[in-house]
Amino acid sequence: MRQPHDMFEQEHHGCGGHHGGGRRQRFFGHGELRLVILSILTRNASHGYELIKAIENMTQGNYTPSPGVIYPTLDFLQDQAFITITEEANGRKKIAITGAGERWLAENEQPLAMIQARIKARCVGFNLRKNPQMKRALDNFKAVLDLKVNQGEINDAQLKKIIGVIDRAALEISQME
Repeated sequence: MRQPHDMFEQEHHGCGGHHGGGRRQRFFGHGELRLVILSILTRNASHGYELIKAIENMTQGNYTPSPGVIYPTLDFLQDQAFITITEEANGRKKIAITGAGERWLAENEQPLAMIQARIKARCVGFNLRKNPQMKRALDNFKAVLDLKVNQGEINDAQLKKIIGVIDRAALEISQME
């Protein structure tokens, strides 16, 4: 049984792509793309390009897996008998989920739901950070927090107070209508 190089993990795209300085956050963790592909295939059989477009749509255009990511993952899924790949008359390859693939997907329903929730949250967060005022406020918050917590001596009482301020702000934001 051939293992893919998990090339999808080597593409380090977040919802916003790379913003300079350091590595980009991985969009999918180990094995997650496999679940996403199988989930897409439960709706209908597909082709490689269509899977790429479906993932791009799922991430609101913020992540597009390359063929070098998709096809090794499809090879792995085929080796596991989770999908079948059949050649059509036009030369395209039709990809369909198998019963074994459906069972494996059902066994991993909770991780898939967590992946889908994380994708949604990351994309919402990215859209918020595109707003110049929001970006300024978040950058200001991070800078102040970094200066206070990481660059100076801070005692337990001060740390407790900072945590309280953050918790109150989070609560206030969550209660907005």
